[in-house]
Amino acid sequence: MRSKKTLTLILIAFLIFSKTSAQINLGERALGALQNGMAAFTFSDEDAAKLSKEAVRKLDSTNVVAGPKDGYTLRLNRVFGKHIAENGLKLNYKVYLTKDVNAFATADGSVRVFSGLMDIMDDNELLAVIGHEIGHVANHDSRDAMKAAYRKAALIDAAASQSDKIAKLTDGQLGQIGSAIIDSKFSRKQESEADTFSYEFMKRNGYNVNAVASAFSILAKMSEGTQSNFLTQMVSSHPEPKNRAEIAKGRAQADGLYKPYVAKPINNKATTTKVPAKKATKKK
Repeated sequence: MRSKKTLTLILIAFLIFSKTSAQINLGERALGALQNGMAAFTFSDEDAAKLSKEAVRKLDSTNVVAGPKDGYTLRLNRVFGKHIAENGLKLNYKVYLTKDVNAFATADGSVRVFSGLMDIMDDNELLAVIGHEIGHVANHDSRDAMKAAYRKAALIDAAASQSDKIAKLTDGQLGQIGSAIIDSKFSRKQESEADTFSYEFMKRNGYNVNAVASAFSILAKMSEGTQSNFLTQMVSSHPEPKNRAEIAKGRAQADGLYKPYVAKPINNKATTTKVPAKKATKKK
């Protein structure tokens, strides 16, 4: 009932604004932007998926994407390739070649992993982080973040109608939304639920669940001391990794699955298989 009243008030405000817009002289561009802002209140999963797909395409064009024969791509294929359909989502994935430590998943099923993350985590730890990001999509957190970004872009567009300088920014609106995807900050509850999804993802697929706590421990260590200079968005948008590592450890203990995690070697290099040379046969 409250949501209906809120929507009614918004519609009334919009109608009043429409009648007075000629006097204020904001122009059609601003009016269209406000209509976009209105649409954001009924933002669906399909809307989020469509806009996410376009924004990720923009991100792919502005980042260095690892090629199909690159070692990072080959490793991600090996580690994550069998999970192209997860929790009802059709997933696609790529690696961004950057020292930044991050990963994200969007409402359209796009998963992007930064090579900096792959440099510091083994296969199980990497899967735990990706599982966490998929959890945000499965729990509709990514849809809500996209909705917020869309509303913000609409407001920027309205302001842009009054200034050519700001208007140039709106030409790269997808880029703004793409940046919002990378910079998304979720609530404590959303993060906790995504952590739970990650743990269950690892458990359901027969992976070592202790890698979840290990992954958070790595991020916790990076947020301290000299290594903090190399840490970018992952820790700043995913707070309290030390505490979350303890929670993941507690889950494993409750399931009787806990044991100290021993990280495996990390190999992001493309390897070639040597074909054994044929032995020469002696002529009789």
